[in-house]
Amino acid sequence: MKNAGEKMGRKDIRDTLFQGVEHRIATARVWSEKKGVIAGIWRAVEKLKDMEIVVENHVDDGIPIKEGEIILQFRGPVNNLIKAEDRILGSLLKFSGIATASREAYKLANGRIKIVSGAWKKMPQEIKDSLRAAIQSGGVSIRICDSPFVYLDKNYVRIFGSITGALKAADVFPHHKKVIQLRGETGTIEEETREAVNGNASILMVDTGKIADVQGVLTYLEEMGIRGEKEVAFSGGILISEIPLYLDKGIDILDIGTQIIDAPLLDMKLDIVTGS
Repeated sequence: MKNAGEKMGRKDIRDTLFQGVEHRIATARVWSEKKGVIAGIWRAVEKLKDMEIVVENHVDDGIPIKEGEIILQFRGPVNNLIKAEDRILGSLLKFSGIATASREAYKLANGRIKIVSGAWKKMPQEIKDSLRAAIQSGGVSIRICDSPFVYLDKNYVRIFGSITGALKAADVFPHHKKVIQLRGETGTIEEETREAVNGNASILMVDTGKIADVQGVLTYLEEMGIRGEKEVAFSGGILISEIPLYLDKGIDILDIGTQIIDAPLLDMKLDIVTGS
């Protein structure tokens, strides 16, 4: 299989460097420098197979690992093993970092509030599947609702002229739940909540990052005696470390974006350990 340099007409310098030993077979291991949760293993395994490298063993996605634990072991020509570091390590580091942050958020929620992360939708199309899998590997949902739904954000509200207009347009999907984003743009949060309720929204997403706004929504629903009929979601710069602060606020769903999708890499190393 040709690498990117060869496809553009450039020879990989390592092909020259390893002349004379290119047929030497060795074993390599990927191990973690920190504890965390693994994601992206199957993507890495497929890439290694494409490089004619034999995968001897590996952990599975979603598995918590300890500092120093071996994640992946494989065997093949030394030239290919060196190239494998470029091909697989970056993805493992990135997606495992996301899975680790996701697991931390899931544990802090302690089953008392649903944690979702929808920021993957803003990422490049070619990595969306891997991002979704990484988030789910940690225990966090990628969807605000498990059943079919229509999500109406600020741009839908602007297009249809109001929250009422956007919700009315969604009536063409009678078997879908309506999720409406409230931002206080067309009126006060309380006024937008009233429109959302009248428009038969099932989930009210307060996307302002201001706890006073979500409390205003909750108070309105309580006063109308319909709190149990609606779910209230909250988002806007929420930190994973802040999750315990929201557990007793009456919020049903927390949407955490940046802190999960932009989580630090889970540091790993690739070492060649034996050769022949």
